[in-house]
Amino acid sequence: MPSPPPIVLFHSAYGLRPAVHAAAERLRGAGYEVHVPDLYEGRTAETVEDGMAIKEEIGREELLRRAIGAVAPLSERGLVYAGFSLGGSIAQNLALGDERARGLLLFHGTSDLAEDAAVDELPVQLHVADPDPFEPHDWLNAWYLRMGRAGAEVEVHRYGGAGHLFTDPELPDFDEAAAERAWRVALGFLEEVSGG
Repeated sequence: MPSPPPIVLFHSAYGLRPAVHAAAERLRGAGYEVHVPDLYEGRTAETVEDGMAIKEEIGREELLRRAIGAVAPLSERGLVYAGFSLGGSIAQNLALGDERARGLLLFHGTSDLAEDAAVDELPVQLHVADPDPFEPHDWLNAWYLRMGRAGAEVEVHRYGGAGHLFTDPELPDFDEAAAERAWRVALGFLEEVSGG
């Protein structure tokens, strides 16, 4: 049986905090090779406002440049791109630009799509709070349709009453029941992507 594809897991606007390492360890415990690039180069934030300020200071183009640099040595192996919130947005951008991508796993975040975006039946799974102030229903409906038109096979899992970053135990958004359900579904998705 072939080994599962490596996973690259991108952090949220809060930076590479312990919760991201804990998520990576959970995936490693399930048998996956996981890489967690630090796009903020050691900086972390205590509040979402601080995180957004760091993000704006670095700039979107530089964050994408750092992300591409982090995955470049790995991409020929066929990656699963994953991320939390801002990291999901970055993961989506990279996955749609990588013809070898094996899957895209999004927690709490999506990104806009280029009009000419095209993939070959890329498996995509999104876990999102319902409602989510950062991912409103109209946006998600349009995103779903556009991803489908681009050729992705998309599943959306919504979690009623959960906070935006509900998988992060260090934040007020944390919802243990929603987080456990999301991880259970996500691990099933990864098993399918891996051919299990």
